[in-house]
Amino acid sequence: MLPALLLAVTALGAALLRLWSYRAQMTEMARILEETPAESNLRLTVRMPGAVPRRLCRAVNKRLEAGRQLRQETLRGERELKHTMACISHDIRTPLAGAMGYLQLLDGEPDRQAEYLAIVKKRLSELEALLEDLFLYTRLQGEALPMECEKTAVLPPLWDALAEFYPRLEAAGIQPELRFDREEEQVWANQEALGRIYRNLIANALRHGGGGLTVSAREGEVSFSNPLGPGPAPELDHLFDRFYQASPARGKGGAGLGLSIVRELMERMGGQVSAELTEDGLRIRLAFSPNEKT
Repeated sequence: MLPALLLAVTALGAALLRLWSYRAQMTEMARILEETPAESNLRLTVRMPGAVPRRLCRAVNKRLEAGRQLRQETLRGERELKHTMACISHDIRTPLAGAMGYLQLLDGEPDRQAEYLAIVKKRLSELEALLEDLFLYTRLQGEALPMECEKTAVLPPLWDALAEFYPRLEAAGIQPELRFDREEEQVWANQEALGRIYRNLIANALRHGGGGLTVSAREGEVSFSNPLGPGPAPELDHLFDRFYQASPARGKGGAGLGLSIVRELMERMGGQVSAELTEDGLRIRLAFSPNEKT
C-alpha cells in the first residue's frame, strides 16, 4: 500500500511541476507578446517538453510571420501609391501648365497667335496621350480588357505604327531599318495590342534613344534596337516598371508607362518581353507564344 501511495504522490508532484512549468512558459510568452513592438522580428521559443507546446509555438510564430509580411506589403503599397500619385501629378501638371502659360501669352502677343496655338495643341496632345496610357494601364491591371489572339502578320501593324510616327521620325533624322527573315512572318497575338506595342516602342526610342531604330524579326520574335542618348543607362531590372524613367528629373516627357504597357500586353497574349544592353545601345525583344495552347 505504501509503495503505491508514494508512487501516486510522486506522479502527482511530477504532474504539478509540469503544470507549473507550462504556466510559467505561457506567462513568459504572453509577456513577450505584450511588450514587443508589432514591427519587430520576434520569434518565440519553447522550453517545455512535449509535442503540443512545440506545435503551439510553431503556430504562434507562423501567425506572427504572416502579420509581419502583411504589414510590409501594406507599407510597400503605401509607398508605391505615394510614388504613383506624385508621378501622375507631375506628368499631368507639366503639359497642362505649359498649355495654360501659352494661352495667357496669347493676350499679350496677338501677332504670334498661330505659333502659340500650335504649342498649346501639342501640349494638350501630350496630356491626351498620357491620360490614354493611364486608362489603358488601369484596364490591364483590372483585367477589364479582353484579349483575343490569333495568328497575326507582323508587318502590317508595324507599317501603320511607322506611318503614324513618320513626322517625328523625320524631324529626328531617323530612318528605321527593317531586318525581316520573311515578310510574311506571323506571331500569335492580338492585332490591336500588337500595334500598340509597336507604337510604344517607337515612342520610347524617339524619347530616350540616341538616334536610329532597327526592327528585326525571326520566327516568333521581334526586336527593337536603338542607340542610347546621353545620360545614365537604364536599369534593366526596372525598365518595365510603371513610372520608371532612367532620368530622375523626368524631363523627357511621358509618364513612364509605355514599357509597362508593353509588358502587360505581351503577358496577356502569352508572350514575354525582355531587354539587354548591347554595344550599339538598347535592344528590346518581344518573344511571342508559339501557339494558342501556351
